[in-house]
Amino acid sequence: MFERPERGERAVLVHTRLTGNRSDTLSQQDCDEFVELVASAGVQQTALVLASRESPDPTTYVGSGKVDELAAAVETGDAEVVIFDRELTPSQERNLERKLSCRVLDRTGLILDIFAQRARSHEGKLQVELAQLQHLSTRLVRGWTHLERQKGGIGLRGPGEKQLETDRRLLAERIRTLRKRLEKVSRQRDQGRQARKKADISSISLVGYTNAGKSTLFNTLAGESVYAADQLFATLDPTLRKILLPNRQPVILADTVGFIRDLPHDLIAAFRATLQETAEADVLLHVIDASDPKRFEYMQQVEQVLTELGASDRPQIQVFNKIDLTDVPPHWEPATHGNPPRVWVSAKTAAGFAELFQAITVVLGDVTSKRYFELPVIAGKARAQLYASGGVVKESMLDDGSNLVEVCLTERQWGRLLGAHPELQAYTHSPAALR
Repeated sequence: MFERPERGERAVLVHTRLTGNRSDTLSQQDCDEFVELVASAGVQQTALVLASRESPDPTTYVGSGKVDELAAAVETGDAEVVIFDRELTPSQERNLERKLSCRVLDRTGLILDIFAQRARSHEGKLQVELAQLQHLSTRLVRGWTHLERQKGGIGLRGPGEKQLETDRRLLAERIRTLRKRLEKVSRQRDQGRQARKKADISSISLVGYTNAGKSTLFNTLAGESVYAADQLFATLDPTLRKILLPNRQPVILADTVGFIRDLPHDLIAAFRATLQETAEADVLLHVIDASDPKRFEYMQQVEQVLTELGASDRPQIQVFNKIDLTDVPPHWEPATHGNPPRVWVSAKTAAGFAELFQAITVVLGDVTSKRYFELPVIAGKARAQLYASGGVVKESMLDDGSNLVEVCLTERQWGRLLGAHPELQAYTHSPAALR
């Protein structure tokens, strides 16, 4: 076998089409997305090879003739790695490496590499490492001669343990350790969600195809400066921020990792703790690139991932972003015939944000109303309950020494507050007292 290079920044790309699968098309957009994925990994493209087959070759996926073409492209471009826009079996990957004398990477390995580069938080690094090890564990199949050697020599003779078995055992132990750590992270996130529910703070999660503009929208809405760039998977680590809607209602806004066609299942499993924010959000803002000609196809891909996460039943608003690149004016369409509301905005210029807030308010059912409570000095417990609701707008002292408290909450919040503390009804007061 060849010695694997430490670096692999020059690559031959292989984009394939299976003609036996009617739903499989070799579209220019898919090819462009593949090239953009490779660029996101910081890899220099030396050649792009297109291949069509009725079905995958069980040995090399593309067949012997195409392998010869790949070998010539590798030699001509002095490439260090060949990247396929398909998922390869461990044996196909191994056979191709033997014939091409260089590293071979499939689509899953490429996405995992991008995620490894982008992970910044401790949690993100744990999730990426878990996904990588789960993927690697399927690749330990007689890949190298040293994995076949058994321990021997004086005092070490006997059945021993193959290096392959040792590597598998060590991998399994590391995977168990990572899962335990991520379970702890998941419990911590659950505690945060429970605390927000107890405080009756709604959560809104941004979802969508990668590079649809979610982070830019998040930055504009939350007044933040999280990393946003015109590249695939610019956001990996989730970010939560508390914002106030125009009706003064606080909500938690979550920016999450973008989805993509054929998102590896290992990644979905590893990032389940993070993506749980999406599954339990009160409202999903499905961000869509309005200028992308394949936007409706990408919407279907996102819906498929949401189904895998168990989040397909969450209330949703479709946010068509980047209207500054189109001729569409900002506007919104209420939900009709089972379709979610649609809003056209520009995260870059903040155009259409008034319509977006209006749609969010309607979907949350959060039409606020004000109520007033006259609290005598001895009603300290009732006063604390009103402040705990988070809706106190103003408090003033009346002539008799009692306090008049102005509270603004949604109908849902009023129902919960007064249902839990019916004694507050005795302190309700007419707003005429403020005049």
